[in-house]
Amino acid sequence: QVQLQESGPGLVKPSQTLSLTCNVSGNSVTSNSYSWHWIRQPPGKGLESIGYIAYSGSTYYSASLKSRTSISRDTSKNQFTLQLSAVTPEDTAVYYCVRRNKLGNQYDYWGQGTQVTVSS
Repeated sequence: QVQLQESGPGLVKPSQTLSLTCNVSGNSVTSNSYSWHWIRQPPGKGLESIGYIAYSGSTYYSASLKSRTSISRDTSKNQFTLQLSAVTPEDTAVYYCVRRNKLGNQYDYWGQGTQVTVSS
């Protein structure tokens, strides 16, 4: 069974870097049928894609967040990470790590989500 679990601090101060880790079990992050995504949902708003890391290790970032985003992975631990720099209160959201299935072109497994609040 595939499981994704986010971890990281729930409170980050403005201008600091938000760092989250997604631990994956039941599937390898190097499997070529999937890509591994970060998605967030600010309060009262819809889902927003942040970016992803492919099985090859290549990355893609949303244009609006590209300058502040870095996604990486540790294949020995089967996990991938998100770093979002220079955060502001507008980065307050529930952050999800998600697997996307290339065959069905759909997000098929989600972590439970973790609340991150940006506040001094």
